[in-house]
Amino acid sequence: MEFDQALDRVLEMLEGGDPSSASRRRRVLLGVAGPPGAGKTTLAERLVAAVEADGRFRAAHVPMDGFHLADAALDRLGRRGRKGAIDTFDGWGYRALLQRLRDRADEPVYAPGFERVLEQPIAGSIAVGPEVDLVVSEGNWLLVDAAPWSDAAGLFDEVWFADAPADLLRERLVARHVAFGKTPAAAEAWVDAVDLPNAALIAPTRARAAAVVRTA
Repeated sequence: MEFDQALDRVLEMLEGGDPSSASRRRRVLLGVAGPPGAGKTTLAERLVAAVEADGRFRAAHVPMDGFHLADAALDRLGRRGRKGAIDTFDGWGYRALLQRLRDRADEPVYAPGFERVLEQPIAGSIAVGPEVDLVVSEGNWLLVDAAPWSDAAGLFDEVWFADAPADLLRERLVARHVAFGKTPAAAEAWVDAVDLPNAALIAPTRARAAAVVRTA
């Protein structure tokens, strides 16, 4: 589906239920999975902005990237050279956050963000208050059929897949790494050694998505 269809689908989810019912779900959690460079963050931010502009609901973006292990932890584990791989995230911590966002909608929940200039998670940098009706969270591994990711996926109302052509992924990824400080040669080497192998592992998870959104 295209963006306009995606927005209509989100608004339908938010409008669902009987507003007078005490059992009405107070918050919608939407996940966006997909390979690196697919435009997940852009899609999430556009959805949040469009829902806010609609004026009837409040929305927040909570990226999975806040659960990157810090470089100090990756160094201890010997995994820094493939940062972004599935075992370089605190998946159980992410699942716990989603559970809080689902169960504790009447109190503020603080989530970690990710600073791309530093390439580090920043604890407690995103506040999700009780007024938030929609949380959009995106990440590479959300549709992996193994714990903790499969457990986390069950806490979303829906998980979508952001889809973009493979050649565009590489172009975007190289440009991103260069923008954040790598030389073009180093950026290409990282994309070929880390990002694209991750993309190949993520691609089959598309079949488990509730919907596929074209991002290019």
